[in-house]
Amino acid sequence: MYEVAIPLFPGGIPGGPELVVILLIAVLLFGANKIPKLARSTGQAMGEFQKGRQQVEEELEEMQEGASLEEMEGEEDGEEVESEFVETTEPVDSSSESSTSE
Repeated sequence: MYEVAIPLFPGGIPGGPELVVILLIAVLLFGANKIPKLARSTGQAMGEFQKGRQQVEEELEEMQEGASLEEMEGEEDGEEVESEFVETTEPVDSSSESSTSE
């Protein structure tokens, strides 16, 4: 029923010799000339992602502010409607209803 997440690095984040081995494998796979290009494109992608995330956060804040303003306006309108409703209704006399139905 519950899914267990398997960590990417079971012993923790690699450091020291493990990091050197990972970098050596990357150089062998991509070549020394492509590593700077790969790093540059990764940095640009991260920058675009951060810009997009920031825009989404700003839009959510604007929507929340708009919703809170609408709620405040709705509460003001609701008070007016309630006061009009109280003024226009008349209490129902239960004795007059029972005498008419007999």
